[in-house]
Amino acid sequence: MNIFKTLASAAAIMLAAHVSAAGVADYTDIDRYLGNERYAQSPKAFTYMADGNFYLQLTPDGTKVVKYDTRTAKEVETLIDLTHTRETTLQHIEGFTMSADGTKMLVWRNAQSIYRRSFSAEYFFYDTRTRILKPLSTEHARQQAPLFSPNGRMVAFVADNNIYIKKLDFGTETAVTTDGVKNCIINGVPDWTYEEEFTTSSSMAWAPDDATLCYIKYNETDVPMFTFPIYEGSCRPDPAYALYPGQFTYKYPVAGQKNSVVSVHSFDVDNRKTKTIELPDSRIEYIPRIAYAYSPDRLVVTTLNRAQTRMELYSVNPKSTVAKSLLVEEYSAWLTPATYEDIRFFPESFVITSSRTGYDHLYQYSYAGVLERQITSGDFDVTAYYGYDAKRDVHYYQSTATGAINRVVSRIDRKGKVTQLTPSEGTASATFSPDKAFYTIRYSNTTTPPVYTLYAASSDKQIKVLEDNAALKARYADIPGREFFTMQSDGVTLNGYILRAPGFDASKRHPVVMFQYSGPGSQQVLNDWSIGWMNWYAARGYVIVCVDGRGTGGRGRAFMDVVYKNLGHYESIDQIAAARYAAQLPYVDPSRIGLHGWSYGGYETLMAASQPDAPYAAAVAVAPVTDWRYYDTVYAERYMLTPQENEDGYRQSAPLNRVKDVKCPLLIMHGTADDNVHFSNTVEYVGRAEGAGRWCDMLLFPNMDHSINGCGAQKVVFARMLDYFDRNMR
Repeated sequence: MNIFKTLASAAAIMLAAHVSAAGVADYTDIDRYLGNERYAQSPKAFTYMADGNFYLQLTPDGTKVVKYDTRTAKEVETLIDLTHTRETTLQHIEGFTMSADGTKMLVWRNAQSIYRRSFSAEYFFYDTRTRILKPLSTEHARQQAPLFSPNGRMVAFVADNNIYIKKLDFGTETAVTTDGVKNCIINGVPDWTYEEEFTTSSSMAWAPDDATLCYIKYNETDVPMFTFPIYEGSCRPDPAYALYPGQFTYKYPVAGQKNSVVSVHSFDVDNRKTKTIELPDSRIEYIPRIAYAYSPDRLVVTTLNRAQTRMELYSVNPKSTVAKSLLVEEYSAWLTPATYEDIRFFPESFVITSSRTGYDHLYQYSYAGVLERQITSGDFDVTAYYGYDAKRDVHYYQSTATGAINRVVSRIDRKGKVTQLTPSEGTASATFSPDKAFYTIRYSNTTTPPVYTLYAASSDKQIKVLEDNAALKARYADIPGREFFTMQSDGVTLNGYILRAPGFDASKRHPVVMFQYSGPGSQQVLNDWSIGWMNWYAARGYVIVCVDGRGTGGRGRAFMDVVYKNLGHYESIDQIAAARYAAQLPYVDPSRIGLHGWSYGGYETLMAASQPDAPYAAAVAVAPVTDWRYYDTVYAERYMLTPQENEDGYRQSAPLNRVKDVKCPLLIMHGTADDNVHFSNTVEYVGRAEGAGRWCDMLLFPNMDHSINGCGAQKVVFARMLDYFDRNMR
């Protein structure tokens, strides 16, 4: 490799083996497939009122929140108009939340992202009766994760790693904690690992009687620091780093290292006393959730051991701090995240998801910890639980009941009668009003963009089509949908799809780009709508092939569990089998098969390309993990245990140890500010390859994160990948 070329439009540096294309501008058709016109429209976001009969929407200009009648979609009243507020005047807001009684509102502006889900902002509270608008805090310029008390008269929020309570009636602000220190103690909001891997952005819970606030404290003092450089860049440039790079430093525990030490606390609002809740099990490593279950004396604390094979729920009295075991759920491999992230509480019982039969299903328990009934059953997975309608005594859920590539929304009654609410083929999901009186179905399939329809649950009668995306469907009417197929690998049936161009000439031999993600529990082969880079490549003569190998989701635990403690092994066998399958198709040139993946897919691209029988003519990996020892504890250890417990597994699963075995041209792309899969993964891989007398091509994106998004950077990713496959497979 002897040519460096600057791609100014993406603020990227590329090391290439040949003279490169000039850039994105060379591809005059790119916008059709990667521009904004490809995106489906969704109904304007709305928030249901507590009774479900009304919903609220923020106007596009951010100046009003309007109340609508759910049945008619007609405007009822304006709850806030920024041109008619008292005491404080704002030009616009970016979002809002309502108190349960509908009389108060929190609005925010100038949001700044912290990690994937979290952000801080300037918050204000608004009284809909008096039209008074005031800053949430006069002591702290920015707040995080504010939470209304049930009666709407108080708000708990986090600022500078400490929790505060604002009493709205009196305008007073009380410090719940004072020990919060950056990179040491966090109160009320999760650390990076919890936010990323346990999908949470708040760790506080109000008691139903408003008397107590419970929270999780994260002591990350002993968690190792991770640092990466920050440059001036050209996408949102920062002149402070024009001459000398800066750095971003945060706590990031890699596999086998120390996690934050977590503890649960209760704060009595009246006497301002804090108590520590001791949980009686030394095996507890993680506390993903806390939640009150319809009683001020019943805080449910969800706990996991470090291996994430054992969940125990505790019922805690926050005042006495007495904790009793409510439920233990164990599994021979890892517990699926739905087991501990999607527990639903009702007045007399709670519902969990369990894999105990080999498939994810719903189970109802009493608060005495007694199993009352298994709600769903069968050789399929429940993939989402929407909740319980007490009036009709029915549960709503999404599942793979009609096949792994489909998602159907169903209702099941007390007698086990299932009513399917959406078509058998395609992908449907639902959102419900709080009282389950109304629901909106989002439905698509490979030839139909998303259609959003509002229904009345009492009759399943359609009220209104909120968005049909008819214009989008017409715009891309010439593009064929995916062709689904099944194939065999090691005697196991795998699902896949093929994507070809309009007017495809089957009499010729075509190059193939294989795409996969392959991560445990994931799925790419779904009967849903998508327009993107794959359609673009197909239009330029490539055949796109995607196969979900073993370890992926939607097909029960036996299919998924095979990869446990041995990531990359069976996935690679299956991807190579998929390449062999593609090579036998009469319109495929078997000498021109390429492979691509992003994140876990980038990891699997490196793993598959390094197999002795790899048939690939070229490979492109974006933001790949190159050794699970470099990735965070929760994710890596969920599937691999710790490096100390599974040394051979980590060694065998690391592309870093297989650099000599990659025989095809390889391009790696990575953002230098990736806080998820650190750029150091790529640096170490390239360094190991060079040390072995080998090399690969590389494209870097300064200051870009894991998604490599902003300033047209993703267009550069896929244009460069197309150029790479063209040069090596045409």
